[in-house]
Amino acid sequence: MTIKRLLFAVALLALLAAGAAYGWRAMQGNRLPAGFASGNGRIEANEIDIATKYAARILTIPVEEGDLVEAGAVIATLDTRDLEAQLRSSEALLRQSRRAREEAASLVAQRASEADFAAKEMERALVLFGKGHVSEQRVDQARNSRRTADAALEAAKSHLESADEAIAAAAGDTDRLRDLVGDGVLKAPRRARVLYRLAEPGEVLAAGGKAATLLDLSNVYMTFFLPTDTAGTLALGAEARILLDALPDTAIPAAVTFVAPRAQFTPKQVETKSERDRMMFRVKARVPEALVTRYVERVKTGLTGMTYVKLDDKAAWPDWLESRLTRPEAGAGS
Repeated sequence: MTIKRLLFAVALLALLAAGAAYGWRAMQGNRLPAGFASGNGRIEANEIDIATKYAARILTIPVEEGDLVEAGAVIATLDTRDLEAQLRSSEALLRQSRRAREEAASLVAQRASEADFAAKEMERALVLFGKGHVSEQRVDQARNSRRTADAALEAAKSHLESADEAIAAAAGDTDRLRDLVGDGVLKAPRRARVLYRLAEPGEVLAAGGKAATLLDLSNVYMTFFLPTDTAGTLALGAEARILLDALPDTAIPAAVTFVAPRAQFTPKQVETKSERDRMMFRVKARVPEALVTRYVERVKTGLTGMTYVKLDDKAAWPDWLESRLTRPEAGAGS
């Protein structure tokens, strides 16, 4: 029994030594060289709330959570029957205003003709009065007729201006109602994935009520934190690599697009307590939109991982931070 125990202990020690050696080699192989920094975080994307402009009842929501929708895709439709009735009434009023404007324009033409005739009559009366063929009373009558015709012309012109204003008001109300009816169809502003379906057909939403929340897949990034001395040397646009916990062997290319202007206390997900005890800067590393588009069916937010950023432009990425995705010539056809 003693010999067996001794052999078992020797075998166990050998196994532990081999495991330690393998772990040490792995750590050495994945050691981050000088000129780089890293931080842990999670994949995120901008959220887009699809909300109502006014209070209304939901008629349909043809999308489900997880659906990939294209720009312009219908997310929900609202009950706009009341607005459509108002729109029809406004359109009828607009047509009526335009007919009234035509009548006013015809009246202006008539009054202008009458004023022209009255002016000529007065001129003839003055000529005849100068020759002694008509009395002064006849001249006064012609002058009065001209003044009456001129006043009628001005009134007709004013009525025409009122008709134009009525048309503008009716047209504006019609455009407003037409826009509101159009807003009853809630559409995706861009290609995105449905994150949450927040309402069901038959529900009444208040103004600003959310029908769904989309993830903008054109802007996928990882947020992480760096200490002050590191963030101070980091340039916007600096190269980055993302290693997801779910894909530890596939480096994803990225670029630094944001460094917070102020330091802050870091959240608990930062790995080490020494880092959590310091003030840190929030940093975003964005994945190229073309790469996201190529693998859009595989893109998921919330995945955790590490982001590595290049602080020195002359530094070369280690082999374990290179992959077919970071080599465009190799990954173009994949």
